[in-house]
Amino acid sequence: MPTVALYNIKGGVGKTAAAVNLAYLAACDGAQTILFDLDPQGAAAFYFRIKPSRKLPGGKFLRGGRRIEKRIRGTDYENLDLLPSNLSFRNLDTTLSKLKGPSKRLYRVLKPYRKSYDFIFLDCPPGIGLVSENMLLASDIVLVPCVPTTLSMRTYDQLVDFFQSKGRDVSRIYPFFAMVEKRKRMHSEQLKSGRNREHRFLDTQIPYASEVERMGVHREPVPCFAPGSPAACAYQDLWHELKALASGG
Repeated sequence: MPTVALYNIKGGVGKTAAAVNLAYLAACDGAQTILFDLDPQGAAAFYFRIKPSRKLPGGKFLRGGRRIEKRIRGTDYENLDLLPSNLSFRNLDTTLSKLKGPSKRLYRVLKPYRKSYDFIFLDCPPGIGLVSENMLLASDIVLVPCVPTTLSMRTYDQLVDFFQSKGRDVSRIYPFFAMVEKRKRMHSEQLKSGRNREHRFLDTQIPYASEVERMGVHREPVPCFAPGSPAACAYQDLWHELKALASGG
């Protein structure tokens, strides 16, 4: 079953919001789903009203097995589980560097869950290093939210260049535009250029919307408290695109 990572070198691009909403929509579609919150900020768990996993430091997480199973929590939504992170996850890069075969460690940790879940989502921390290399090897699909600005697009190019320099398969990387404000000239220009890039962007564009910001107030996915909003519809479209990718469409 597919493992889907939400990742970007930059923070503040809508990565966690997309992970939370996609995991929720997958579960609503009947898929047994788990979201691994790998970001030490723990925002994904916060959105689902789940406390940080204080008894699962990053080192134990990377050893896998029963240490993880005991920390998985059910959410308020059918078919959706979550593994919360904590601040110790900020040291995952350092911990990985001390292990044998560090680049495949996350793949081995997640492998047992591919049998029991239809979708595995990873909310990955920003930055670039061993954690991001692990994420690419462990994932079938890597979704990269990009704000349509010059610097954000440059960061995406740096990401692709980094993985290519490591000899990694970048065909699993799928960028999409997030926090889009079409009234801004720069955004409109970058949206057009995204259609002509070597690595084509997905069709869905997540708007810059107050509903996404209010996820932290409601502590729910957008479709729960604003089901008819443009943001909710956009996440639904993104889910349909992801489902098509997962099925080979």
